[in-house]
Amino acid sequence: MPSIESNQLLLAAAAACEDKKAEDIRILALDPAESGLTDYFLICNGTNERQNVAITDEIELRLKREFGVYPNSVEGRRQAEWILMDYVDFIVHVFSAEKRAFYGLERLRKSATTLSIADLHAELKAAITAKRPKKTATPATQKKTVVSKKSNATVKKSATKKSVKKTVSAVKSARVASTGSTKTRKKPSSKK
Repeated sequence: MPSIESNQLLLAAAAACEDKKAEDIRILALDPAESGLTDYFLICNGTNERQNVAITDEIELRLKREFGVYPNSVEGRRQAEWILMDYVDFIVHVFSAEKRAFYGLERLRKSATTLSIADLHAELKAAITAKRPKKTATPATQKKTVVSKKSNATVKKSATKKSVKKTVSAVKSARVASTGSTKTRKKPSSKK
């Protein structure tokens, strides 16, 4: 199961592809039984080699700036006909139109589910709401908890003082019951 962070990274990479005018952007959710390699493929193509390099540069720059994440490896940047960027949880494939038609990754991964960016947004939103704790408090009780948090330290101090007083009084009453007097015994001094 992909994490929330990997979905956010994938969405940022797809947005970078859109900003650089990549064509036919597809996200393939790979079947975990068939692929232990990665969770997603992000596939797109540019109109020429320069645009392919610009797309990959934008993806790398955006993920570095927003998340502090670098690709594990980048291959094919010199020829720029098929550039592969490995981000572990997803792999970005930027093709030229001819190479994409020739290799046909979508055909090779028939068991993969094609997701749109809107589907991935919905999946991410559902995962985030599932992780958040459910709010059961009404606005009136929320105000009370805020007040009690502020005075929490004062309550703890007064509670410990009261418990110390109760303990001291219990010890005194136990001594009175056993000895019949309220005087406390002094400890013998250890002078020699």
